[in-house]
Amino acid sequence: MLKFYEGQICGVQVVALFSGACKVNAAIAAQILIDSFGVDTVINSGTAGGMSPKLKIFDTVISTEACYHDVAPDILTEFHPWMGSVFFEADRELIRISKMAVKEMETKGKVFWGRIVTGEAFITDEGREKINDRFAPLAVDMETAGIAHVCYVNKIPFLSIRCITDTAEHSGIENFEENCVEASMIAKDITVAVLKKCCESRKS
Repeated sequence: MLKFYEGQICGVQVVALFSGACKVNAAIAAQILIDSFGVDTVINSGTAGGMSPKLKIFDTVISTEACYHDVAPDILTEFHPWMGSVFFEADRELIRISKMAVKEMETKGKVFWGRIVTGEAFITDEGREKINDRFAPLAVDMETAGIAHVCYVNKIPFLSIRCITDTAEHSGIENFEENCVEASMIAKDITVAVLKKCCESRKS
């Protein structure tokens, strides 16, 4: 039910797809990329809700780590995959490359590196304070931790690039819908810049 596109972007062999919304759809897509296409890196690009008050619409968050805000913490630490904490760390080399790529480009909005949290609900005002109190994330979405989870188990480097469509000040599904296309394009442009920098790093 998913359509995969194979080709090259900036000299990097890629497989791209639209995974669909929610953790399970994203995880299915990530596992197929690993099993059927043999990818050695996963970069998740898309949109998110801003949780930190310093974030504005069309700012971008690049993950340093991700976690679920709607999963009991001992599920991941006391059972498979027996993690040391609830946080899936993004690949340090990809973070480094992303900082180099962003430094060399102009973006609409600012770019931040930090924590992204994931759950099955679109966050408006309900639940925002509880999530902020527990995790102090920069952004919230419905896919990143699901993909990070799959990559963690498969030992695949992972990074998420998410542009903000809605915030506490401008909350609600209507803001997401109004800003989704432009935010997606911003996330795409940063992703392409990261791929280009990855290619340059491999050549050097």
